[in-house]
Amino acid sequence: MQTFGQVLSLPKFEFMTEKDFVPVQNLEYPNEGIVGWKAPSNIALVKYWGKLPNQIPANPSISFTLDACATTTLLKFKRLESRGNTFSFDFLFEGKSKATFKPKIITFFERVSSYLPFLKEYHFEIDSSNSFPHSSGIASSASGMSALALCLLEIERRSTPGMTPYHFRKKASFLARLGSGSACRSIEGGLIQWGKTASINQSSDLFGIRYPFEVHSNFKNYHDTILLVHKGQKTVSSTVGHGLMKDHPFAENRFKQAHQNLEALRPIFKNGDLEAFVKIVESEALTLHAMMMTSHPYFILMLPNTLEIINRIMAFRKETTIPICFTLDAGANVHVLYPESEKGKCIQFIQDELVAYCENGHYICDRIGNGAKQFSPVP
Repeated sequence: MQTFGQVLSLPKFEFMTEKDFVPVQNLEYPNEGIVGWKAPSNIALVKYWGKLPNQIPANPSISFTLDACATTTLLKFKRLESRGNTFSFDFLFEGKSKATFKPKIITFFERVSSYLPFLKEYHFEIDSSNSFPHSSGIASSASGMSALALCLLEIERRSTPGMTPYHFRKKASFLARLGSGSACRSIEGGLIQWGKTASINQSSDLFGIRYPFEVHSNFKNYHDTILLVHKGQKTVSSTVGHGLMKDHPFAENRFKQAHQNLEALRPIFKNGDLEAFVKIVESEALTLHAMMMTSHPYFILMLPNTLEIINRIMAFRKETTIPICFTLDAGANVHVLYPESEKGKCIQFIQDELVAYCENGHYICDRIGNGAKQFSPVP
């Protein structure tokens, strides 16, 4: 059993490139086996929107790793009689065959095949399930791809006794990114930063890192209550949305703003300034949706109930001075963020005033988690 929780001290920084993730020797892989990993979703505070080739982010981001919202993936593997020309796998989601997911998995396998050269030597049975609604703006691709990346990498680790936990985490994040950009932020717990930026020497476009600077106790055990305004499929995928940033009229300034906001968060995280934190987080959420509404073609993912919830949160904060705030992913649902010290009052407010705007009154109480967890599958 392994978990990637927060640690009191960080390992010595080691600069890593793509070459560090290619196996340097022919390994003796097992003939068959079964592995399992549970990986959480994450909620970005500074948003990643827009990407370059090879899943490189157009701007840096930082996120809270969640806990309750997670994907559990069981991977069975059995060696083929001879190496195949294509990838051999079956995919189940929530216990049912899901052919629509296969193209994304094939694309992922193609991207990582040089880093996991054994992929065409096996038939895989992939069985995944979510603890939250798929494709409704809770980063299901992040948790799903990180869980799958961890399972596949576990096969390599079983054949590589010398692989360090540090290398395993970094390669898992690197592989997950090639499936879904934000998935690289779902390996470890706490605050995770991804994307090269001058203000963080350790930052990389290739994988996520634990935030390397001091973090005030105000930001430990932070809560995220996710209000499910709409639980169905999004009208526009995040992949399409990222692509529209390529020719976006405001892209350059947006990317610059993300770097500035990430730098501005450093003293905020150190000093515990919740008021300043709220301003940046909410601005980032609204900027994300502003980019969607001003792209060509434009699209609107917020719904009337999304706006009503936002207005009520701002009014409640003004009346009470409680540092509760909202953020959004690329969807209609609202993430309500608040510190541990205000949990009771915030939950009461959510139940009294906000749940009525959720689809069927559904919401999820989540909080900062400890990252992905390995589990022992039942044969």
